[in-house]
Amino acid sequence: MGPPIPPSGAQADITAGGYVATTTEVGAGLRALSFDGRPLVAGFAETEPCAAGRGQALLPWPNRVADGRYTFDGSAQQLALTQPSEGHAIHGLTRWSAWLLDEHGPATTAWTHRLHPQPGYPHTLDLLLRYSLDAATGLTVDLAARNSGGSRAPFGAGFHPYLTAGSDRVDDDVLTLPAATVLHTDSRSIPDGELDAAAADLDFRRGRPVGEVALDHGFGGLLPDPADGRIRVTLAGRDAVTVLWADPAFRWLQVFTGDGLGPEQARRALAVEPMTCPANALASGTDLLVLEPGESFHASWGIAAA
Repeated sequence: MGPPIPPSGAQADITAGGYVATTTEVGAGLRALSFDGRPLVAGFAETEPCAAGRGQALLPWPNRVADGRYTFDGSAQQLALTQPSEGHAIHGLTRWSAWLLDEHGPATTAWTHRLHPQPGYPHTLDLLLRYSLDAATGLTVDLAARNSGGSRAPFGAGFHPYLTAGSDRVDDDVLTLPAATVLHTDSRSIPDGELDAAAADLDFRRGRPVGEVALDHGFGGLLPDPADGRIRVTLAGRDAVTVLWADPAFRWLQVFTGDGLGPEQARRALAVEPMTCPANALASGTDLLVLEPGESFHASWGIAAA
């Protein structure tokens, strides 16, 4: 009898320069990422299961689907309600699945997963997540998704890292977030309108302390860096800065201070979640992608120390 299997399955470590990352068989998630010994994300221990979505990939949709119901190409669908407290389906179908290790080198690891048709999502997707480290640029995460079935497939992608800049709490950290708008949500966290970020007093474009505001908001109107077209978010602590970037395929960012996670986790790190579509997109259609049979989708994002 061998050693017990970790709750997140097999572990794949990669390194480059001062960067070290660990990804996992369960969900192909990012369990840990550090630079010169400083954590860039608040992850979880190898002996623990993932909690609060830390480092998970959210496929084939991010965030919530109200009541788990939507209609696509004239067919009504009912997803399992994986957020029973609110009565929603949340964060897709692959984050607790076993992925296959397709590649593992010193600085790169890749995981694959075939998502088969199931109640609420009758489509076949072949998914690949590649994590690469570079001594100069940090972590890059590449996603490839292919519709391998015979029907059109609605699709969205998101990722759920919790950024940290070394502070005990994020309140005094300066957040720079290039977003012009913010989603207003109803009492069940489902979007029901879009507001100007400045008018909602949630404008972080010029950088400001997170303060005491409780964030669990979807930000849109993302403004790319003119130098390379990427979206960049920075979280600056007293002695360190962590940067998340995403390519233009990610049109939304969910930002979450974790106030409801309990005293050991609340406001200890800031979830900054790049998403191709906002909450409830399967039902609303907002920025929802549709993959034709045989069609593929590619997108990239990453994290670095600055």
